Amino acid sequence: MAHRFIAKKYWEDQSTPMGAVDQLAKKYEGVINLSLGDPDQTTDEGIIRFAFQEALEGHTHYTDFRGDPELRAEIGKYYLEEYDASVDDSEIMVTASACLAMYLVLESVLDPGDEVILPAPYFTPYYQQVKLAGGVPVELDTFEADDFQMNLKQLEKAINSCTKAIIVNSPSNPTGAVYSDKTLMAIGEIAERHNLLIIADEIYGAYVFNGTFQSMIKKKHLRERLVIINSFSKDFTMTGWRVGNIIASPEIIRICQQVNENVVFTAPSISQRAAIYALRNRRTIQPPAVSLYKERVLYAARRINKIPWMSVLPPQGTFYLFINIKQTGCSSQKASEVILDQAQVLTIPGSAFGHCGEGYLRIACTVDTGVLAEAFDRMMKIEWSGCKPKIHGEGNEE
Repeated sequence: MAHRFIAKKYWEDQSTPMGAVDQLAKKYEGVINLSLGDPDQTTDEGIIRFAFQEALEGHTHYTDFRGDPELRAEIGKYYLEEYDASVDDSEIMVTASACLAMYLVLESVLDPGDEVILPAPYFTPYYQQVKLAGGVPVELDTFEADDFQMNLKQLEKAINSCTKAIIVNSPSNPTGAVYSDKTLMAIGEIAERHNLLIIADEIYGAYVFNGTFQSMIKKKHLRERLVIINSFSKDFTMTGWRVGNIIASPEIIRICQQVNENVVFTAPSISQRAAIYALRNRRTIQPPAVSLYKERVLYAARRINKIPWMSVLPPQGTFYLFINIKQTGCSSQKASEVILDQAQVLTIPGSAFGHCGEGYLRIACTVDTGVLAEAFDRMMKIEWSGCKPKIHGEGNEE
């Protein structure tokens, strides 16, 4: 929208289907919202009580610019205990969310015109974050036939003299794909060969359903070219607390801190105190939550694969499912609209996650299994004829 008080770079509409879900959720009474990855569970009571007490004891002020020293120490301890990786305090910065962490990193490392490779489908904000930092996003398509794993030959072909970094998101939002240790090693070798930075978004590390999460921080030979972004939002059901962290070289951390001082100054002090408790008690807090969401995801996958016009791969990680709806004959956007209008179930079109997301929908299994059951019961009633669905008789499963 052209307006004399709006920067010209925003005159062209940059909204995405993800950005529209807030209003779409209010379109009908009784909408089942499977759009955003905000878990329905309340943050662990122990975390809340600890943060409340810490606030009463005076932790209501700015913290150190790189984060509460006690939290930074716990983050370092976490990486040592979980991955046998020694992280110096100078390599740690606490941020007001992983989304902000990603922007701070990109703003700190990109010069105008630098290219960043985004394996697609990708987390929607990545694309615009790269552009905001002056970079050029380059989509690297992945495909269902390959379990949405990165094609390493295509990765190498996408690299040129302008390429500065690659973002690696495993487990992946939106596909749930989990990269193998072999794949991560190969990505590292390519990055070394072409002198690239690897930005690893690992915020779903707790949600790996088969095997053990492979953090790139274990690749000691890559540390000089590696940035790790993590968050308490999903692994600890703390989305509203807005606290995450960056692990990177002291040089990158120093610039991230300088940029952050001009954005939010510090992450919320109370949230940082809550994060301390979360890390110290992760082995009792995380397992029940991970088990709950795994149960939901597996249930949803079974239901999806019994509906003729949709299918999904066996879940690997996260609490998302990336659903193939190509048999409807509709675009992702149209299919999502039909499902909302006819079944009052809100999903996100796969096209919101890059060009190769067309033909898919993403759902977040962040509601109770009973609610998921109702959602799929409703969707079973949609009969597709191209893009002209009609409702037929009642159907019910499980």
